[in-house]
Amino acid sequence: MKLKAFHAYDIRGHFGTDLTVGIAYKVAYFLPELLDTRRILVGRDMRLSSPALHDAVIRGLLDAGAEVWDLGLSTTPFVYYVTARHGFKASIQITASHNPKEDNGLKVSRELALPVGYDTGLSTIEQWILEERPTPVAEERGTVHEYDVRDEYVEFLSGFKQDFSNLKIGMDCSNGMASIFVHRLFGEQPVYLYDTLDGSFPNHEANPFQPENVVDLQKLVIAEKCDVGVIYDGDADRVMFIDETGRFIAPDLIIALLGEYFIKEKGEKGIVLQDIRSSKSVAEYLEPLGAEIAMWKVGRAFAAPRLRELDGVWGGEVAGHYYFRDFFYCDSGLLAGVMVLNILAKLKRAGIRFSEIMNRIKHYENSGEINFRVEDKKAAMDAVKDHFMEAEKSTAFYDFDGYRVEFGNWWFNVRPSNTEPYLRFLCEANSQELLEQKVAEARSVIGRFV
Repeated sequence: MKLKAFHAYDIRGHFGTDLTVGIAYKVAYFLPELLDTRRILVGRDMRLSSPALHDAVIRGLLDAGAEVWDLGLSTTPFVYYVTARHGFKASIQITASHNPKEDNGLKVSRELALPVGYDTGLSTIEQWILEERPTPVAEERGTVHEYDVRDEYVEFLSGFKQDFSNLKIGMDCSNGMASIFVHRLFGEQPVYLYDTLDGSFPNHEANPFQPENVVDLQKLVIAEKCDVGVIYDGDADRVMFIDETGRFIAPDLIIALLGEYFIKEKGEKGIVLQDIRSSKSVAEYLEPLGAEIAMWKVGRAFAAPRLRELDGVWGGEVAGHYYFRDFFYCDSGLLAGVMVLNILAKLKRAGIRFSEIMNRIKHYENSGEINFRVEDKKAAMDAVKDHFMEAEKSTAFYDFDGYRVEFGNWWFNVRPSNTEPYLRFLCEANSQELLEQKVAEARSVIGRFV
């Protein structure tokens, strides 16, 4: 038996059914024992259900005898920063990130802000909940300490800022948590959209990966003749970008763009991490500059520990997460935003627009992830792999998160969703015609399992 809200990366689901205040209380109650600490950091987002979950989490921790340091309203990366910089061995951020307004969740971290995923602790807590393990109130109940270190965090992020006063910036906060820092970090230079906290998300959902949610920013960029549009998700751990023509930039291509800062400016020619879905354009742009590309599984629960293990300089994912050695190997939407604006300002001074540098980086047509509702995911994955590898000799093969198989002028990734009954297929080719052909073949093969 499993609890529906427990996933590979975090605890997340529909509030009141998948994730209840009772489950949140028990997760919090058991966390001090799981991570062997009585000093816990807590933050929350602005969702309508977050105050109720916050109360439940605080009660659970106090009843377990823990001392709670409460950040209050927080971006998820702010929680990571304080966890790592201030030496906490455990933290909980109450958020459902980019999910719909009806959802909520818990992101749990341990020392150094390393993620606690299903395989590294959440499954143990799930089992304790399912076993109905008792939750007696400790003889010495804990206390709450309000912890306000926002000034320190803004100062830290500001340390990465350069002069981008030559840019006209459109910035959409999605009514999410980026709103608590953007004005202090960026001032009044950007033209802001939806920069007030509102957990009902009255303007659009806080998921910038969905095309309908970036339409308002695209219109703003065109109308105001902006050099760049920046959009954050609900908890500000992800960021995505619009170029001056209104074109949405595939987030994995930003991994390559960051080489302009880390390699060309700072001379850091170390390891760069990308997820298994990332475009070949990333490696083709960065390797000639001196970077070593490492590929790994999708999701922060895998990416953050891997970047630390490799001592990589930076990394990123197709979903718009960017990880930095300078940020405790964690992801930060605001820090990524600062770095990209630094790069674009420098390029503009050299007469190069955002669209122009991205055209230099991008060399392939990409299908994006296509979802198929499949119960026997493994059989369908194997069928896709066998179909293509029997027809053509591969040049590279990876099998640590589904399959990624590369050929001379195209490649594909097929992998199971960690949270839903879906098989995800992504393909990239050097022409639109070849891309459409390969996608059609994949649809035909997977169709036998739908």
